[in-house]
Amino acid sequence: MDKRLLVDQLVARVRESIATAEREMAAAADAAQNGEEAKARREDTRMAIEYSALARGQQKRAESARIALAELESFHPGRIPRGGRVQLGAILEVEDEDTGDGRTFFIAPHGAGEELSGPGGDGFFSVVTPGSPLGKAAHGQQVGDSFDVTVDGVTKSWEITWLE
Repeated sequence: MDKRLLVDQLVARVRESIATAEREMAAAADAAQNGEEAKARREDTRMAIEYSALARGQQKRAESARIALAELESFHPGRIPRGGRVQLGAILEVEDEDTGDGRTFFIAPHGAGEELSGPGGDGFFSVVTPGSPLGKAAHGQQVGDSFDVTVDGVTKSWEITWLE
């Protein structure tokens, strides 16, 4: 499978996030200086301070997304050989040992929680990062291995059924 398709989807989403943060930052900065409630702001500078803080928050969001974008643009995940182990760039299918439900995960440096579609719309991939509970638990495992993941006090046991 061409993993670049998945990375490209993540890159596009990060670019959208940057654009949104920049628009929101500009809107908040404008509101801090020229908001519709200029008279009210003169009487209460708290509103201007809040808009300024919002603009700074959006600026930090955009800066963080730019760092993620640079890392994703240089991310070229390779194929995991037969008998290989889970690592950054891996696609793994897992089966819940209790329910038999299956999921497919893509381990990427950024984009945790994103849902990506496979080539030609073939399947969905949930993005996890190496620092996530699932990413940490799966790291170094191989097909046939089982691992437990506890999130919000709920433990799930997963078995790796496929790895690329």
